[in-house]
Amino acid sequence: MNTRIHTLHDDAATSAPAVAAYHRWLQLSLGLLCMMAISSPQYVWTLLTKPLSAKLGVPLPELQVTFSLLIILQTFFSPFQGKLIDRFGPRLLISLGTVMSGLSWVLASMATSTSMLYLTYGLVGGLGTGIVYVGVVGLMVRWFPDRRGFAAGTVAAGYGMGAIVTTFPVSASLATRGLDATLWIYGIAFAVVGFVASQGLRVPRDTALTNTSALAASNVPNLRPLQIMKSPVFWLMFAMMTMMSTSGLMVTSQMATFAADFGVTKVIVLGMAALPLALTIDRFTNGLTRPLFGWVSDRFGRENTMCFAFALEGIAMALWLLTRDNALLFVLLSGVVFFGWGEIFSLFPSTLTDTFGTRHATENYGWLYISQGIGSIFGGPLAALLHQRAGSWVPVFSVAITLDIVTAVLALFVLKPMRARFLKKAVA
Repeated sequence: MNTRIHTLHDDAATSAPAVAAYHRWLQLSLGLLCMMAISSPQYVWTLLTKPLSAKLGVPLPELQVTFSLLIILQTFFSPFQGKLIDRFGPRLLISLGTVMSGLSWVLASMATSTSMLYLTYGLVGGLGTGIVYVGVVGLMVRWFPDRRGFAAGTVAAGYGMGAIVTTFPVSASLATRGLDATLWIYGIAFAVVGFVASQGLRVPRDTALTNTSALAASNVPNLRPLQIMKSPVFWLMFAMMTMMSTSGLMVTSQMATFAADFGVTKVIVLGMAALPLALTIDRFTNGLTRPLFGWVSDRFGRENTMCFAFALEGIAMALWLLTRDNALLFVLLSGVVFFGWGEIFSLFPSTLTDTFGTRHATENYGWLYISQGIGSIFGGPLAALLHQRAGSWVPVFSVAITLDIVTAVLALFVLKPMRARFLKKAVA
């Protein structure tokens, strides 16, 4: 009898890690779907700029304020949203966020002025996507303490690659149905997909993850936002993410415009129009880089990976500018540029959590994520204004390339030793 009891107990103990592993991979899949559902407002924006400009009769710099509002509201409110998620749970808040994100497109289809567009696409969309983004990333670094870079990168890939599914359909719909119909049809679809996926999200029980070596071995203190903001390490990461966000969001928000100026928009490459093809490749590489470099950083170090990836983007952008009149190279190099940029959304949250602990990971990342909003101001309307004043894209690209190279150097020669000293002191 005792043998039977022991056998049942051992079977239950053996199955517990398997059940926990199943649940966390399910959570990763659901988080990925939620991120895909909110990706188009940012990554398909460049296809909407010309029809919106024509409909509302406004110049590009004024229209690009919408994009900046989307990113600013997505990021600047993320600490507050992270706190709400920690209090009320991810399912409720992320459900609300996915619905708001889809609804922003539906409401934007009714906009008759830039003010209405700012309120719908910018305000509602920004708050909705911010809740989902911060909530999902914060949840995944808790479910995967042993594979933080990979997990954060995978769900971030959903945000980067989600628009791969919609780029060509949205482009075709704009040509056949027009702007307004496209916005409300796809807005409803995004809201439904995101809402359904978010219903399965759960917070992990600590006991479900006790078998992971990283959690068992971790001595990193769980610091709150007010504590991390006293550390120079946090502010260095904040500055670095701002610089990388600026260069990447300049490309994301202005690509259709400078492609037209470079004369490659209507050129056929590999049987397809150059711009939609480039955007599709970009979505793929922008998504692929996040779990890939996250996985690399789990094994070879966060700062080492940062240095390589950031430098790669800077070099690719320089080559892109030098060969800007070649449509084939424009398409191919655009993919390399996004491959060198998108990984910031796996490297920075995993580095932050490695440094300051998991307990307040969602709220802490909310504060770091504000840097994305600052980058959107520099990369959006200010970059458009610089181009307008200079009459050339060369100064804009030069600034972005410089930011990439400087950030790569900072990662290896400043952040790496600074973070090592911080962790040594924290666990002493």
